[in-house]
This record gives sequence, structure tokens and C-alpha cells, in this order.
Amino acid sequence: MAELLQSPCIPSTFGNLHVFGTEILSIETNLVTNASVSVPEAYRFTQPATELQNGTFCNVTVSYTHPGQNDNIFVEAWLPVHNWNNRLQAVGGGGWAAGRFFLSYSAMYGALADGYATITTDAGLGGDLSARPWALASPGNVNLYNLQNLASVSLNDEAVIGKSLIKSFYGKGPKFSYWNGCSQGGRQGLTLAQRYPTAYDGIAAGSPAIYWTEFTPSVQWPQQFMNMAGYYPYGCEIDAITSAAISTCDELDGVLDGVIAEPEACLSTFDPFQLVGKTIDCSQKDGPVQITTTAAAVVNATWRGMTTEQGKRTWYGLNPGADLTGNDPLSFGQAGIVATNCTIKTCIGAPNYFGVEWLQLFLAKDPAFDFSNLTHIQFDDLAHASRQQFGSTIGTGDPDLTGFRDAGGKMVTFHGMQDNIIPTKGTEKYYQEVSAILPDIHDFYRHYEVPGLGHCFGGRSGSPTSLFDQLRGWVENGTAPEQTPVQLKDVNGTVQDRILCPYPQKARFDKICGDTLNTKRWFCADP
Repeated sequence: MAELLQSPCIPSTFGNLHVFGTEILSIETNLVTNASVSVPEAYRFTQPATELQNGTFCNVTVSYTHPGQNDNIFVEAWLPVHNWNNRLQAVGGGGWAAGRFFLSYSAMYGALADGYATITTDAGLGGDLSARPWALASPGNVNLYNLQNLASVSLNDEAVIGKSLIKSFYGKGPKFSYWNGCSQGGRQGLTLAQRYPTAYDGIAAGSPAIYWTEFTPSVQWPQQFMNMAGYYPYGCEIDAITSAAISTCDELDGVLDGVIAEPEACLSTFDPFQLVGKTIDCSQKDGPVQITTTAAAVVNATWRGMTTEQGKRTWYGLNPGADLTGNDPLSFGQAGIVATNCTIKTCIGAPNYFGVEWLQLFLAKDPAFDFSNLTHIQFDDLAHASRQQFGSTIGTGDPDLTGFRDAGGKMVTFHGMQDNIIPTKGTEKYYQEVSAILPDIHDFYRHYEVPGLGHCFGGRSGSPTSLFDQLRGWVENGTAPEQTPVQLKDVNGTVQDRILCPYPQKARFDKICGDTLNTKRWFCADP
């Protein structure tokens, strides 16, 4: 049944807002009418593309501070005037943005189209994709309050504020509350399950940037490797090795589709050094180039993961098949972590801003820090400092989800196996660690790996767009998602219907049937 507006969209409607530990600075409202927006599936992660048509909603923006911390946080809620479905959907951020940026707003329009009240927070950091405006209180001193707000505190505030605004507006709170996010938004979702287990009934978290203090230095690892080697390969060299790996490893799962679905087997099967000396056409050099030993070495180091000078692996690598350079059109401009900027004569490193800013601002605490000439030991020291100094603040690796389970929460995560920034093995590690503590993990948490999917979106695979509704069914009527559908576009451009299976199961093709296009030919099997 459609919900009608219970109270006017004016600040006084929400005047009773109170959040322990905060001071409300202002409440602004704006009645938005005739909002029409198309939202692609790429910006919704676990929900399909949709279109909001002639939407009317009350935009409520709350500004507040934690007294004594000199912060100013903005939470923005959109409350539909008509056809509210009695539910809240909070949306996550991306990169260094906690929310209130273009991806969050796109997801909020999608949530409105589906009848949800929806909310986002900027954690007091603004909507900038860079951490430079807020990371340092002064040279040499990290603004720990800002980092803490990004890491966790603002997320619980947001949930409390959102539920209060809904109750003031509609005269009752939401029947169910959900979280939906990817990357930073995925990490935020895991933080909520770990630290604030009653904030949301259901959490959908994609490509979560968990084990933050291990993952963030690893983003810079390929660039550090090239810096130490003193050579920066042409992107065409890296791309050629990736293409050869896909050709070699594509059928390891029994299906030829242009996707590596068995990355561990590929690491055992394909040797990037076998391509050294091979001549390829190279657009960056405007002619032929031979694949160098350094190109093979940096690809191998990126796949195998970050290591110390003594050879100890300290974090996982990306899977073979991931777009390491960001040159693949199917990556839609998402930068690779092995990118270089080249002229016809030479190349220089093009590090991902995410890894650079973590090194400069949080570890060196110096925005002008020169990371280009670090020794291996110096890099190791910074990576160790990352875990040592910030693990308890933003690590997001606590596997004890007892509180979330006992509160009746349900969570689904997914991770694209061709993610080109966050290693899938980190999410696998987390699931395994939760399972070791809570053997009944399958009753409240399920994880899905997506062959062919890049970082949150992109690649040959589509997003798992049925997963959010399946989460909702799990929360509201106990129907657990045994599998979830996904579409994949093969090398011939044919769209194939596939299934994803809850980890550690994998989707297998029944070769007797012979038709990979039909989901009925696929089944979930134990490893």
C-alpha cells in the first residue's frame, strides 16, 4: 500500500532529532518534485538498472558535530512523498569519499525508484575523491578524528539519524533497514556488521576494501617494483601478457568465454616470462616492441602479491586476467595499478592516487613525500607502519560477527574476479576467518565471486543485479540465496546467462548439455 506524506517537508518536522555524542548544527529541507533520472546497473551493484520518473521526495540535510572534535558532518536523506515501501536503503561511498558524491546520488535515485527512503553521509570530509583536503591536521599529524569518521563513527550516526528522520516524517520507523555499497561502500558495510551489528537488518557489500591497512600499500606495490627496477614497461607489454594469460587459462573451467574463472590454476599453468622477447604491435610506441623481462616481472609481482625484501608475502595479488593498465575499454576508465605514461621513446610510472595518498598523507604524513626512490626496506617499513598505526581504526578485518548473527542480520558480499585494484583473496580470507569462528556462517553470511567482473562493475560480466532483492527475501522471509543469476558477454559478443554460487562453491557447466547460454546447464559444486 502506498504511504502518504504524514508531515510537511519543513525543518520543524525533524526538530526532535537527537544523537548521543553529537550536536545538531542545522536541519535543512527541500521538497523536490518531478525528478526523473535513469540509473545504470553499474552504479547500483546488486540491483538492476532503473528509472525514476517524476519522483517527489523530501530532501533533508542534517549538519552535526561531535563536540570537541572540530568536525562538521553532513547527512542527506531523501524521503519519498508517495509509494514509500516502509524500508530504508543507505548507500555507500567510493574511493576516499564516504558518500554524497555522484555514485552515491545515482544509487539514491535508484533506491527512490524502488520505493525506499535513502540516505548518505560525507563523514565530514566533503565529496572530494582525494584525501588531501582533510587527511592532515598539520604537517606530520594525521587528523585522526576525520579518519575515524570515515572508518566507522559516521556510519552508525547515519543509521540513527536516518531512522529518526523517517519516524518524524512518516510517523513510524522503517520496518527493515538495508545497506548497499561497493569498494569503500563495501568496506563500510563490513564495518557496520562488525561494529554496529543492529544498525541494519541486511547488508550488501561488493568488492569490500577490508584489511584496509594491508590492501592500501599493495595498491602502490607494482609501482614500487618498477621504481626499484628502474624501468617502466609500455602498457602494451602488460596488456599483451594479460591477453596471453586469458588465452592460456580461459578453458581451465571447461568453458571458452574470454574469462579466467580459475586464477589459482592459471598461476600454476601460465608463465609470463615465456613471452619475454616476443615482438608485438604497440600503439604507445607507434610501432613494434619486444616484451621485456621487467614487464614480465612486474606482472608476476602484481599477480603474486606484495612481498618484503626477504621474500615474505604480506598481501595478496590481483588475479590473472585483471586489467592491470586500465587500458581495456571494458574497464570504463577505472585506472590500473600497473599503469605507465609513455612517449615513443620512454615511459614513467603512473601510480594510482589511492595508494599514493595513503603513503604520503597517512604513513609519511607529508603531502610532498617523494615515494619514487624508496628502497625495498623503506617500503616494507611503511607497509608495516600502516598495519601498526591504523589497523584498529580502519583495518576492518574483525571476523567475529557474533553480534550481527545474534541480532538476526543477514549479509551478502560479492567480488569481481577480474577486480583490478582490490584482490579477491582478501575477501576470501575474511569469509574463511569468520567461518572459523562461526561454523554456522552460511545461515547469515554468503559470499559470491564473479568471474569476468572488474572492480564493482566493468569487464565481461555484468553485476549480480538480483542479489539485493535476494538479500531482502532472506531478511524478511528467510529465503536464503542458494545461487544468483548473472550475465556474461563472451568473446563473440554473445550474452550468456550464468549463475553465481555461494563461496566456496563454484558454478560448473554440464558438458553433456552442450549449451552454455542456458542457466539450467549450470550447477553449484563444492570445490
